Amino acid sequence: MNPHLLDLAARGLSGASLVWVLLAFVLASQLTILSVTLYLHRCQAHRAVDFHPAVAHLFRFWAWFTTAMVTKEWAAIHRKHHAAVETEEDPHSPVVHGMKEVVLHGVVLYQRACKDRAMIEKYGAGCPDDWIERNLYARYPALGPTLLLFTMLALCGAVGLAWWALMMLVIPVAAAGGINGLGHGVGYRNFETSDCSTNLTPWAFLLGGEELHNNHHAFPSSARFAMRRFEFDIGWVVLRLLQRVGLAKILRVAPKLSLRPEVALPDAETVRALITYRFSVLSSYFSEVTKPAFKAETVGKPVALSRRLRRALSSDGRWLDQAARERLASWVAERPLMTKVIEHRRRLAALLERSGKSSEEMIAALREWCRDAEASGIESLRRYAERLRGYALAPA
Repeated sequence: MNPHLLDLAARGLSGASLVWVLLAFVLASQLTILSVTLYLHRCQAHRAVDFHPAVAHLFRFWAWFTTAMVTKEWAAIHRKHHAAVETEEDPHSPVVHGMKEVVLHGVVLYQRACKDRAMIEKYGAGCPDDWIERNLYARYPALGPTLLLFTMLALCGAVGLAWWALMMLVIPVAAAGGINGLGHGVGYRNFETSDCSTNLTPWAFLLGGEELHNNHHAFPSSARFAMRRFEFDIGWVVLRLLQRVGLAKILRVAPKLSLRPEVALPDAETVRALITYRFSVLSSYFSEVTKPAFKAETVGKPVALSRRLRRALSSDGRWLDQAARERLASWVAERPLMTKVIEHRRRLAALLERSGKSSEEMIAALREWCRDAEASGIESLRRYAERLRGYALAPA
């Protein structure tokens, strides 16, 4: 066979070396991830940012071209995830479906959710519905990756086929498996949210910032996912660069929590701050009150709780099975100090739920909680309540 034809079949029209093909893959896969996190997620699902029409269409086209995902379907499924997180209605919860199922078969769960057209219509409101969306992107979603396949075969030959196959795995592995799966069970938590979300790593640059998943569940409508000084969100960096050149407008960012000194009684500003940062408040309660109390109860004694049960003290055992929850409750009931600490946590968590209470009622309830905490005889609880009075919100 003609060697030129063999070379064409192997390397395509471009004749690019393997190094250049790998570089193209890295750049293309990162653009795909940015299209998902910046456009589908932060812009369409949560309305945290607006893009210049040209940039928005570039992201929309690239998501269709490399993943076959339809904007309305993706946004609807993600909004439903937040609305029904860790319940039977959650489209991709590891708590419901199992970690293995979500990590290995997340795409199947996504496709299953796409078939629920009533849910897509309900949760997909406000997504693009122009001519090209109706007649191309939504009507022929598989056409995008098909065109990508033939493009890569023409440009890179057999190497292009491998390139395309790897590209088809980027979102299933990174998003469906990594974020939807591991992001609800592996890593660390800044906020005691009402779900199992975690931050996979504080240095979020491989998956566009999505690694900071617990932060996102605490503040879903924030365009910035990094919440602590040591955390880094590459998606936020890209947004700031686009904003600087007039191609993006950041609409919402989580406010900062500040502390006012020498506040005698909780007031309306305290309540606003606690409601906004309720998940952070409960996390800090665990580290500043529950942990010291646990240490005081167990110093010089064998620890009768497993690591899993000790960690469950942060959420009152919400994610434990019935038998484990009963063991934890029995252990707490035998220790007056822990009983008092856990009871104050429950009261504070209930107070922060708001559920129909007026601002005046919440202020009164918070003042009563602070008085009881300061009179509890538990030094760590007293200090915590004293500082809680001065919480306030500062502009981001």
